Amino acid sequence: MIISPSVLSANFADLKTDIKKIEDGGAGWLHYDVMDGHFVPNISFGYSILSDVRKVTDLFLDVHLMISDPNKYLTDFIKAGADLITFHYEAYDNLDQIKTVIAKIKDQGIKAGLSIKPNTSVEAIRPLLSDLDLVLVMSVEPGFGGQSFMLGAIDKIKTLRNWIDQEKIQCLIEVDGGINEATGSQCKAAGADVLVAGSYIFKHENTQKAIESLK
Repeated sequence: MIISPSVLSANFADLKTDIKKIEDGGAGWLHYDVMDGHFVPNISFGYSILSDVRKVTDLFLDVHLMISDPNKYLTDFIKAGADLITFHYEAYDNLDQIKTVIAKIKDQGIKAGLSIKPNTSVEAIRPLLSDLDLVLVMSVEPGFGGQSFMLGAIDKIKTLRNWIDQEKIQCLIEVDGGINEATGSQCKAAGADVLVAGSYIFKHENTQKAIESLK
């Protein structure tokens, strides 16, 4: 299981120290949430801070774009150090537009992911699975940390796991929202490969113990 702590819950007054804690604690990735105040009702940070993060860590940078026009900013985030860019299915009107963005990401030499909100059927992205390196199942409404896990995500994970295994597709399943030891265990049992956790890890008194509890 890959653990991707969400930097959204880190202490930005001492970010370098918090990143070092998750490195030492055994995290494999660092999840970087980008919100524009339009696609989701919150604003976070852009590519310039990602560039600063890249300077202080060798962790795999897992960038999640919760923005209205991902295509406009792809190159900026890639130049800033992203290893994977995940954008939202709901940001575009049709599959051709989505495929164009996926291709643009891959053409620049990094991995491409696609995310779905809780109310989006997993069936909607089935035609795209073979093009993707990762599918991100949102288990809360995107926009704010600290929300409770929505159990409907479990069936989505199981369905994706079945499709990916049956069709022998090289695509990871990531889950984000309300992840803790209990919900993480449910996601793992359903077939998830990557767990994103924010407050559970960064607010835990023992970072390593929190990370290990999710593996």
